[in-house]
Amino acid sequence: MIRYVTLIRTFFAINAASELQYRAHFVLAVVRSLINLLTNGANLALIFSNTSTLAGWSAPELVAVTGVWFVMGGLMRLVIRPSLAKLMEDVRLGTLDFMLVKPEDSQVLASIRVIEVWSLTDVVLGFLLIGGALWRLSAHVGLLEALTFGVVLLAGGAMLYSFCLVLTTSTFWIVRADNILVIFGEMFAAGRYPVTIYPGWLRIILTLIVPVAFATTVPVQAVTGQLNPAGAAGTVLLAAFLCFVASQFWRFGLRHYTGASA
Repeated sequence: MIRYVTLIRTFFAINAASELQYRAHFVLAVVRSLINLLTNGANLALIFSNTSTLAGWSAPELVAVTGVWFVMGGLMRLVIRPSLAKLMEDVRLGTLDFMLVKPEDSQVLASIRVIEVWSLTDVVLGFLLIGGALWRLSAHVGLLEALTFGVVLLAGGAMLYSFCLVLTTSTFWIVRADNILVIFGEMFAAGRYPVTIYPGWLRIILTLIVPVAFATTVPVQAVTGQLNPAGAAGTVLLAAFLCFVASQFWRFGLRHYTGASA
């Protein structure tokens, strides 16, 4: 575990040194995040100008969902999406060999080697939104709910990563699959609102097929006391299972990789 933390720190330093050459990127990232925040804030203000709740969700609870969505989206753009996009490019060009000959675990290297540091603006902004929402909900949030929130949040992130890794691993057979992550991004956009407000068929897709509900809605349900212990335990177990499946699928895909050395 310490070795992997060192790897992440090393990749972060390398990518940060590269990105810091272009300070304008930071300004653009902040502007993009603020525009995104204002857009979502305007939507919520419009909704709650006509009602006090949305399918049983109060304004602070929806702000918390938006905050979690910002955090998860920021983390995806920070490391998972760029790293997996690089993986797809390497598979297509046959240059994945250079990574596979390195002594570290190939799945870990493929998942963390590209870091877009400016995406941290979304992560920070998301945690600020969550903090503000939890402050408004402080009368209903105890230590147990806060701890459950943290655990379920990590589990939701693990599910998103596992799902994206499975999608990306399919490029070992479907070489030109550049739009896979783009399609996932469009599906993830639905997570800015609780999945319980959507029609039944869409709720099933966002829960059982694309694990958006576990990444954005379920953590807020945990912190507001809407998630029972069995649901929290089930979420963690499902995350562990999906991580195992994704890892095994990755190893299976590697056996079908034919690169420059084949």
